Amino acid sequence: MKTFFGGIFMNKEELRKEGILYPIKLEYYKIKDLKSKNDIFGVEIVKTEYINEKIKVEKASIDKLTNDEKIENSILDMLKRNEVTPVILEDVIDDLVKC
Repeated sequence: MKTFFGGIFMNKEELRKEGILYPIKLEYYKIKDLKSKNDIFGVEIVKTEYINEKIKVEKASIDKLTNDEKIENSILDMLKRNEVTPVILEDVIDDLVKC
């Protein structure tokens, strides 16, 4: 089961510094494995780029991240606060696990 956690538009000034002149929306989702006897939680990020008349969507998810919903919420909050995109989701999670 997937539930919406939160969404943001990336900082326009930061995007302009990188030469990106169109809006980018990031959405963060909670994932819960309903097939498992135990609670297993994951995360998903959806990035939507609004390039002129075209819309480009990119997604990444990690299904089996934790069995604690509070930890899942904390991770999602950190991902959202830091505007983490799908392309670096796995690296960020790997770094968090090492800490």
